Amino acid sequence: MRSVLEGFKNFIMRGNVVELAVAIVIGAAFTALINSIVTGMFTPLIAAILGSADLSQAGMFEINGAIFMPGLVLDGLIKFLVIAAAVYFVIVLPLNKLAERRNRGVEPEVAAIATDTLLLQEIRDLLAAQQGSGPRH
Repeated sequence: MRSVLEGFKNFIMRGNVVELAVAIVIGAAFTALINSIVTGMFTPLIAAILGSADLSQAGMFEINGAIFMPGLVLDGLIKFLVIAAAVYFVIVLPLNKLAERRNRGVEPEVAAIATDTLLLQEIRDLLAAQQGSGPRH
């Protein structure tokens, strides 16, 4: 049982799992922030321009008892476009600029070997030492 818990701990503490968890949490918070900006500022403005109190009610019509709400689709589209633009300008564009600077030699390339690779190299060296030969490179 101890080895299972230790294995789970090692799995959770691996860099990419922790980074992924942080990315999900930050992404959720970022999405909530953008949604509140869109809901509080953009959609009321567009609804007022379209002559409706609420964007979800804009352009609403009924056919044979079925209610169609194109304003809801417009609201979802606006939220998607604003979130996509914010992600592009806040995350993607700066990272692309950083990569471009690294390719030009302005920023030094990060020379780090992944912990998985180091662990595999240590295992290889230990196996080679057990077989009586030195480590291979």
